[in-house]
Amino acid sequence: MSDQHPVQLTPSGPPETVLDAEPADALAALEAALASGEDERRDAVAAVVARWPRFLDGWARLGELARDDVEAYACFRVGYHRGLDRLRQSGWRGSGFVRWQHETNRGFLRALDGLRRQADAIGERDEAERCALFLAQLDPSLRGTA
Repeated sequence: MSDQHPVQLTPSGPPETVLDAEPADALAALEAALASGEDERRDAVAAVVARWPRFLDGWARLGELARDDVEAYACFRVGYHRGLDRLRQSGWRGSGFVRWQHETNRGFLRALDGLRRQADAIGERDEAERCALFLAQLDPSLRGTA
């Protein structure tokens, strides 16, 4: 028991983590890529992710544009794991809120929700359930909005 650090709760509840903003040029590039024509959109978003491989919303949006369930699963999983790294760098210790109301958290939450959907689509039900539970723990107000 002495090796474990207790979670410090405040009178307002569990701690909350808000991720730092993505670089302005990455946000502008993603916005332009998403505005591309339907035939070019996926490749344009892929180019943004290739330039900024730590861009969480880039991975989530690429997952939404994937050509099949496996490609989508892979994109969402990369966004999810990159997001866990960013959360830890922001002081998250494995518990507490990561709320949708903060624009900077949405890429991670979109990736996690996408991973939940795609895990279910490929029959990985236990992973889909873990992701759904994690989403509910991170932001109890989420009801399919990610």
